[in-house]
Amino acid sequence: MRTLILGGARSGKSALAERLAARDADVVYIATAQARDGEMAARVAHHRERRPAHWRTVEEPLALAEALREYAREGRCVLVDCLTLWLSNLLDEAQAADRYERERDALLHDLPMLPGEIVLVSNEVGLGVVPLGELTRRFVDEAGRLHQHLGTRCERVLFVAAGLPLALKGDLP
Repeated sequence: MRTLILGGARSGKSALAERLAARDADVVYIATAQARDGEMAARVAHHRERRPAHWRTVEEPLALAEALREYAREGRCVLVDCLTLWLSNLLDEAQAADRYERERDALLHDLPMLPGEIVLVSNEVGLGVVPLGELTRRFVDEAGRLHQHLGTRCERVLFVAAGLPLALKGDLP
């Protein structure tokens, strides 16, 4: 089962993903965040404190498809939090366009073939006004395209607002 969980900042999407993953005894949490400042370090610490101690945490800010291939197994849940931070990391790279396209294509290619349960968390950022800056507009556009592609490859797509999940595809857990 592949589940994509979308929502705004502090919507409850990560908490929902963690509840879904907690149903499995074997969980690998792939964290894409890079704590480059104090505020992000606090966010990372908050997420880390919520996770059960027996979950394995893998920090992978760029090579997501490779990490999924390595850790996805039958009987295991791999939770990725979050795709928009991963996208930001890749767009921030010096050779951003080429690297992002390779990494995105690898993820989209590999996802349907991965064993076990995969839960992907991502921020829905395209519901507001069109951003002013070129890089910000590209980020919003790429996130929207990524979500559309993932939506076709995932059996379940959930949208979370105010801590309440809405099933866009598949059933509510």
